[in-house]
Amino acid sequence: MTELKSAKDIPIGGIIPAPGNSRSYRTGEWRSQRPVWIPEGCVHCLICWVYCPDNAIEVEDGKMKGIDYSHCKGCGICVRECPRKEKALRLEREA
Repeated sequence: MTELKSAKDIPIGGIIPAPGNSRSYRTGEWRSQRPVWIPEGCVHCLICWVYCPDNAIEVEDGKMKGIDYSHCKGCGICVRECPRKEKALRLEREA
């Protein structure tokens, strides 16, 4: 029989144990849809990056270079805010 833990043995939920550790937690596995970047239609305005609540838009040298699907939750804000909807970003159902 397994011994039950006391309240002192269980870590408190919702605590961030150290600053800057969000990259360690992969949170993109529960999305039902995903943004798809279309490089040839992108003008690299980075509006998607500004609005992304998960910091999942990858930028290098001032240009978008992709989407970090390990952290993207599929909220669609990047697609909604993109001035070139369907030309640079679109939402697809998660496979």
